[in-house]
Amino acid sequence: MESVLETLLKVTTGVSSALWGLPMVILLFGTGLLLSLRTGFVQIQNFTQAVRLVLGGGPRDDGDADDGDITPFQALMTALSATVGNGNIAGVATAIAAGGPGAAFWMWATAVFGMATKYSEAVLAIRYRVRMEDGTMAGGPMYYCRYGLKNKTLGAVLGGMFAVCGVIHALFGTGNMFQSQQIALAANRQFGVPLWVTGLLLSVLVGLVILGGIKRIGAVVERLVPAMIIFYFVGALVVVLTNVTQVPAAIWLIVQSAFSPQAAFGGAIGISIQQAMRYGVARGVLSNESGIGSAAIAHGAAQTRYPVAQGTIAMMGTFIDTIVVCTLTATAIVVSGAYNQAEFLAGEQGLAGSDLTVLAFNVGTPALFAGWAGSLVVLASLVFGFTTLIGWSYYGQICSEYIFGIRSVRPFRIIFIMTLFVGALFEGPWAPIVANIGDICNASLAIPNLIALILLSGVVRKLTYEAYEAGDLHVHEVVPIEHER
Repeated sequence: MESVLETLLKVTTGVSSALWGLPMVILLFGTGLLLSLRTGFVQIQNFTQAVRLVLGGGPRDDGDADDGDITPFQALMTALSATVGNGNIAGVATAIAAGGPGAAFWMWATAVFGMATKYSEAVLAIRYRVRMEDGTMAGGPMYYCRYGLKNKTLGAVLGGMFAVCGVIHALFGTGNMFQSQQIALAANRQFGVPLWVTGLLLSVLVGLVILGGIKRIGAVVERLVPAMIIFYFVGALVVVLTNVTQVPAAIWLIVQSAFSPQAAFGGAIGISIQQAMRYGVARGVLSNESGIGSAAIAHGAAQTRYPVAQGTIAMMGTFIDTIVVCTLTATAIVVSGAYNQAEFLAGEQGLAGSDLTVLAFNVGTPALFAGWAGSLVVLASLVFGFTTLIGWSYYGQICSEYIFGIRSVRPFRIIFIMTLFVGALFEGPWAPIVANIGDICNASLAIPNLIALILLSGVVRKLTYEAYEAGDLHVHEVVPIEHER
């Protein structure tokens, strides 16, 4: 068994490194830059309106049950539930441990341009979404590939590729096994809870939610996601404020390290600029999923007929996830000095990213709160991971529906719960296998989605500029396409 796992570790590490090389970085940044230019930097132009829409709960006319399955705000919360997960806790930590403090800078860069990418994904999701046989809505990259691209053969190939990779990612990638693994590891190290116990508990709780479908998922995340973000925000802020005098130096270290080789932890092996970029971009995308296309699936279910308005809401998901939450985690790790001890986490026991964040919270707060601070990270990991699991269960379900039809929904949910339990059991030197699979799946989803975004950027530009000229995000009103097999 160990030989199989060792081979799997080597293969997944090699494939992950190859996929997340310079070409992927160029494709992600290039697409984000192209969409920013074609939309007149919508992430700046519509930012104030985006904040107003999010605080107001959605577009001025939320539509009715015939326009979608969940409210626009619930769509954002569902998308955030899938992105604000252990990528914000463990993902940021592994990026810094493997790529140095400079990796955090490249996470920020993915977010700035990623806001335009996420906007475009949601615009296209509403523009080309489909009403299924049972009356529910389905949207996302597979549908805007299929119905939006003029070359129908290419659209069918890209849409099918995305759907297949989406199912695999939802069952084995960072939307499932990585989350249960990080939750189980954190609970085991902080509280001594056996891995299988955490896995079983998660399986039961997630099952109770996802078996109720998207409406139950939307109702749960609408309440849970805002609370969990505030909860973690306050905890991380305590660490930062406790070390507030170190913040300027920490920010400068992050920026400087992004553009210069760094001494490795312990001074053994140097960390190159390419490593900082590779891990920062990969973990940034793991966290905010801009360019992956997954969030478009959630926004495609929104009760609205206005693509530009929903896209404006959608881009705030990237801002909240990375510019706010990931920045707090990265700053806490650097100002506390915990990043200097990363070699203890990257040894024979394998890299457990949540451990580094726990360490940062424990050493970065006053001694009176040290133990409690680490426990807060574990609880945040539990809640973040839980919401990511239920969000990604929906993404995988829609991809499965696209391939096999509605009859595949219940079998998919059952298999999802089973692989969730298996993920919680991965530890020790084999722990990175799960993160590697997630990186591979993210790249496999990004490639067809980014190609489609580039080819459909003209559609996004047209809708966006017509909204600019009208001075109204609600100038366009679209109806869903009727499903066809």
